[in-house]
Amino acid sequence: MSTADKVFLLRTKMLSLGIDAFIIPGSDPHMSEYTAAHWKKREFISGFTGSAGTVVVLAEEAGLWTDSRYYLQAEEELTGSDIELFKASEPETPDYADWIAERLNPGSTIAFEGEVFSIDDARKLSKKYKHYGITIDPNQTLLDEIWEGRPPIPDNSIFVHETKYAGLSRNEKVESIRKRMRDLDASHYIITALDEIAWTLNLRGNDVAYNPVFHAYLIISLDAVYLFIDTHKITANIGKELAKDDISIHLYSDIFKWVKDMPVESGLVFDSSTTNAKIFSLIPREIIKIEEDSIVRELKGIKNPTEQEGFRTAMVKDGVAMVKFLHWLEVNVSEGNVSELSASKKLKKFRSEGDNFVGESFGTISGFAEHGAIVHYTVNKETDVKLTPDNFYLVDSGGQYLEGTTDITRTIHLGNPTEQQKVDFTMVLKGNIALDTTYFPVGTRGVHLDILARKPLWSKGLNYGHGTGHGVGCFLNVHEGPQSIRPDDNGVLFKNGMITSNEPGLYRTGEYGIRIENLILTTEADTTQFGDFLKFETLTLCPIDIDSIEVSLLNHEEKDWLNSYHKMVFDKLSPLLNEELKNWLEEKTKAI
Repeated sequence: MSTADKVFLLRTKMLSLGIDAFIIPGSDPHMSEYTAAHWKKREFISGFTGSAGTVVVLAEEAGLWTDSRYYLQAEEELTGSDIELFKASEPETPDYADWIAERLNPGSTIAFEGEVFSIDDARKLSKKYKHYGITIDPNQTLLDEIWEGRPPIPDNSIFVHETKYAGLSRNEKVESIRKRMRDLDASHYIITALDEIAWTLNLRGNDVAYNPVFHAYLIISLDAVYLFIDTHKITANIGKELAKDDISIHLYSDIFKWVKDMPVESGLVFDSSTTNAKIFSLIPREIIKIEEDSIVRELKGIKNPTEQEGFRTAMVKDGVAMVKFLHWLEVNVSEGNVSELSASKKLKKFRSEGDNFVGESFGTISGFAEHGAIVHYTVNKETDVKLTPDNFYLVDSGGQYLEGTTDITRTIHLGNPTEQQKVDFTMVLKGNIALDTTYFPVGTRGVHLDILARKPLWSKGLNYGHGTGHGVGCFLNVHEGPQSIRPDDNGVLFKNGMITSNEPGLYRTGEYGIRIENLILTTEADTTQFGDFLKFETLTLCPIDIDSIEVSLLNHEEKDWLNSYHKMVFDKLSPLLNEELKNWLEEKTKAI
């Protein structure tokens, strides 16, 4: 069925119910960034496969709103669909809620599925449209009726993430949560984000591609823990473990009945950004509602010593895989038999050779030449191109290991870079180094740090449209909060123990893309008369393409950083390499 046919069927349903606008986000009931196929309704209706975006369908118009990472991808995937692309990051682009308001009259009805809308998002719509005299209906599941062959909710078994990797037992984590609950005078806490549930219970799953999570809800009271999950996911041994820890098991769908019937004397704490609107609508009026940023998000965002060491272990294995891959690439590209797709598969094979490798942490971005300028490019059989020795190749990839999650981007020139390419590459590198080497006072937020990575690019009139850094989970989601490094302020302070990406970039549409990404650990630096200071420790171990650097643009401190970094890479990886690879790495990490 074509996109046009699907939109027609949806409009027919809307007309029969008196619905003038239907909003389709890309989320699931847990507000996940990456969703199982069962909840990919936005992808079903539009054909757009990016991880961020919202579709709006009116009687005669339809639009997709997405951010700058996906502009080029969305243009390609929406071709022939009659769904208009709205570039959400552009200042002249109207918000989809405003766009709808401009087209509807008082008395109109806007519908959406409350189970896949956060409380925050549903409230914003309700507040906005009340002013216009437009009705909101959050209880419509129109796509369920036209989606033939919809994939079921995954039913994969869960498994234990051992304390030797997690650092803390599930009981220790639950008690940390209860301590925060007592501070808030809360008797119950509802957790809906999948990575937060997995972290709390030291359990992992396979329900979502690349993210080792499982579909469940969790409610913690001051004396009990309730897990809502399809029971066939739980093995007998895990069931015994959970029972021993006084965790009772309930059906996944029973969460709604439990909330509706919960004890009236309760004080319920929840995060309105991740709890869905359907759950909120069922909370009895008598319940004291305590809205707070996620307790778990902050706890898991600060990695304990065991987790930190696990990341270092994972980085060594990941670095070995990257060295094998980059060496293989250099040897084989000249023979003309390497493509974006075959390179991506080869990298996965090298990673799989490492101990405790579980899978990739996201779909590898394997982009040659102009494809590298598509920030979240996804290679497939239709878009696949050969790698030739005349342009940049950008590879953004990562692995899930029991010890930790990796995320690394390297851009290498497969031939001889032009003067412009070397300047562009060097400006990106200077931004990476500037962020990596900064000392900053306790109380600093990501918005304060973002400019460090952009300043070298700005000096040449260059910029990039995505954020500079995101948190990374420990054998969990590759994107996690609470911290980020980006131009907009989320109010979160950087703290000792946080692990964040450092990934400035530059993209010339139709030509090439450049991104250099390392993971960095926030650590304590110094205490002076002006307060306590923090710094970053670089965790990622992989050479940076020195042949693409315009060395004259680096100052002494930047050269020292690069030489020191490359020495660390060689010292930590070379003992694990054969002689050929060791010699190759020595050449790639030589001092400049």
